Formats: sequence, structure tokens, C-alpha cells
Amino acid sequence: MLPKLATPKYDMIVPSTGDTITYRPYVVKEEKLLLIAMESQDDVQIEQAISDIIRSCLDNVKLEDLTGFDIEFIFLTLRARSVGEGIELLIPCEKCETKNEVKINLDKLEIKNLDFDNKDLQLKLDDNMTIELRWPTMSDRTAKAETGTEVLIHMIAKSIGTIFHGEEIHSTKDVPFDEVLEFVESLSSFQFGKIMELLMKTPYVSYDIKFTCKKCGEKNEVELKGLADFFQ
Repeated sequence: MLPKLATPKYDMIVPSTGDTITYRPYVVKEEKLLLIAMESQDDVQIEQAISDIIRSCLDNVKLEDLTGFDIEFIFLTLRARSVGEGIELLIPCEKCETKNEVKINLDKLEIKNLDFDNKDLQLKLDDNMTIELRWPTMSDRTAKAETGTEVLIHMIAKSIGTIFHGEEIHSTKDVPFDEVLEFVESLSSFQFGKIMELLMKTPYVSYDIKFTCKKCGEKNEVELKGLADFFQ
């Protein structure tokens, strides 16, 4: 039997919780899954490959409990350890749209909007009712919804953690999801919009880059955010 190479292990901090987790870099077998998924250009297949790689490389972590920005940060950290922290992307110039090769350092990723506390996530709906939101996790995305409107309503419902009604406190995890959906559908358009406005401040992975276009000389300042931007 052939010998096996020792795989190093590292620690990282989960952005949403501050917990320290242990991981290993992904290997060729797992990178092959990602490359095949990327060749398909199917977002669902790419997401599944990323989820499978994270499950393989992390110790004792429930993927379903992680937020979307946790997943993005963890995967890009894995990529930095696996293929190197420096990657080259083709970024189009904002003026002439010529694609420029720009090198970025994945070790310098930031999480924007992470300085929220529970008070920031509370929203007063009327004189008697206040809700407290939470950032959606991977398990929240399993809700069945067919139309774009249903997806949006489900996302809002999954994001409500607590409802304060007078002296009463209701945790949504203790009631059927259908009741939470009914609560969301009873909101006014104004109240629904205020929740959406707050959720737009969800933390996200960010990387600010500056480059001068090789063709027109335009000075560009671009913010990369979300996994898709890191696969250009």
C-alpha cells in the first residue's frame, strides 16, 4: 500500500460566532469537484461542490448552522491555504470594459457590516410590537418556495428570531414555521420594506482593489463581494 502524505491543519475564526474551528486544505480530489462544477456554470452545482468541500475539510462543524457570509469566508480561507493566497482575476475596466489581470491576496479579506449587535437588529413595527432579526443560516435555505415573491417572504420569515409583543416574548423557533409565514404576510408594505432595508445590511465578504486600466489608463476602484466575484 502506498504511503499517504500528512495533511496540515489550521485554525480559523467563524465570523458570525467568533468560535475557533480547525480545518485542513482541500486536496486534488476535492478541487476536481469544484472545477467540474464551475465548468457546468450551474450555480446549484457550484454551491453543492463548495458545501461538500467545506464538510470534508472542517472538523465537527454543522454547515447548516453557518450563515451565508460564514460559508463565503470559510471557503475563500480554504482556497488560500489550498492553492495559495494570491490569485489573479480578470476585472473589467469601469470605463472601457477591457479586462485587466489583477492579483489579490485572499489573506486580506474583510467582513463588512459585522459590527452589528442585537440592538441593531431590532425593529419596532408599532407601539406594541418589536421584532429581532438574525442572519439566515444555510439550513434556512431549505424552505420550499416556487416564485421569487415566495422566496423573499420565506427569507424574511426565516430571518425573524424573536417577536416582542407587549410583555410577551415569542421565539420563532418554538412555533410552527407556517405561523411565522402568516405573521410576515400580515405585515404592511411599509413594515415589510423596513425589514428588507435592515437585512440589506447583512455582513458580507469584501475585498477592495485599485488598478489602472492597461488600455485606457482609467484608475479603477472596485469592491469584490460574494463568491461569484472571486471566480472571474
